[in-house]
Amino acid sequence: MTIRSLLAATAAALALALPAGAAHAQSAEAVTAAVEAVTPRVVAWRRDLHANPELGFAETRTAAVVAEHLRGLGLEVRTGVGKTGVVGVLRGGRPGRTVALRADMDALPVLEATGLPFASTATGTYMGATVPVAHACGHDAHVAMLMGAAEVLAGMKDQIAGTVVFVFQPAEEGAPPGEPKGGAALMIEEGALADPRPDAIFGLHVVPGRPGTVWYRPRGFMAASDRVDIVLNGRQTHGAWPWKGVDVISASADVIQTINSLTARTVDPTSTPTVFTIATMDAGVRYNIIPDQAVLSGTLRTFDIAQRDDLVRRAEIAVGNVAETYGATAEFAVRQNAALVFNDEALSAWLAPVLEEAAGEGNVNAGAPPTTVAEDFSYLSQEVPGVFYHLGASADGVDPATSPPNHSPAFDVNEAVLPVGVRAHVLTALRFLERP
Repeated sequence: MTIRSLLAATAAALALALPAGAAHAQSAEAVTAAVEAVTPRVVAWRRDLHANPELGFAETRTAAVVAEHLRGLGLEVRTGVGKTGVVGVLRGGRPGRTVALRADMDALPVLEATGLPFASTATGTYMGATVPVAHACGHDAHVAMLMGAAEVLAGMKDQIAGTVVFVFQPAEEGAPPGEPKGGAALMIEEGALADPRPDAIFGLHVVPGRPGTVWYRPRGFMAASDRVDIVLNGRQTHGAWPWKGVDVISASADVIQTINSLTARTVDPTSTPTVFTIATMDAGVRYNIIPDQAVLSGTLRTFDIAQRDDLVRRAEIAVGNVAETYGATAEFAVRQNAALVFNDEALSAWLAPVLEEAAGEGNVNAGAPPTTVAEDFSYLSQEVPGVFYHLGASADGVDPATSPPNHSPAFDVNEAVLPVGVRAHVLTALRFLERP
């Protein structure tokens, strides 16, 4: 069956499923039937994308698959938006609002260890080196679910009052080395949300959790993420004569402890979650030589802008003081990777019953705790009001607390949740456009 014949069949099924007098409303039952019809294709897309992952701003094959599918549905398609991003526009049969749905496309430099028959064996280039590449964060599922949602909504085109914009974004995992901006910021700069401009935008992310459950919170949901780089400059000396040089190794140890103390002893974790982690240290080449330089990097995760700014200010002072104590000098730099994911309060309240339509009663938590992982969906929802939510995707019968986390070599997505994500996308778009 061709895509167009499948769309025609979907439209016919929807027309039959609609109650009398509701010619322009799509029931949850009709949506479920259309989603069930497309689910085998969603699973196939997910497996194909999983076996062929691509790093940020290198998603050329992925973008081509997406663009071809959207064109086959009759959508207006723009490619190369933000290097490899794709934007599809579905204009309904009647005028109305505009709503955007977003999925991210990039994979990670991770060696997959899932044992799946369609596991990745791909490689890519990262920081000048050849590295293994895998969809260790679930973006393959995100792309497949949004492709499925596009197909279902295209089958309802004549009944839709308004416009749906599908945003397939590259480089969510942060700007690759040498790139000044990540995928969301670059797509915005190149007009992804400009023509037509959405009235709202929605997105989801698969994470460990009870399969098919959905959760989010109004206001700050996912942390702002900053990259922190520290360079300590000292004076090289023999390891047997540390007093004849300036020991950046000892200084580095004190810097790390100072950073840990700043968050543990000066920030109230009950009022605003804060994580400040030094994750890498590069120094020295030989066991008996104290080097002249140490390079540290880490991440800062915060939920309050003023508190974040104050912590950065105090950290720079503290690192400088530690360096001075040893006779060294310090360079301190901070670069934002993602802003705070801020869910619009009114949209968050409106969305809860819509997601219950998609996931089932009792499967939606609209007041979940904040999470310290980050997402550059934040930049999209700074441009237009938006809500970002999580979809539980742990394996059946596995405690989510022990389920391999995102970015783990063993991370996998329970494919049984894919129809839930498709329904969530479709119903969110439809119900938003139906709002009086």
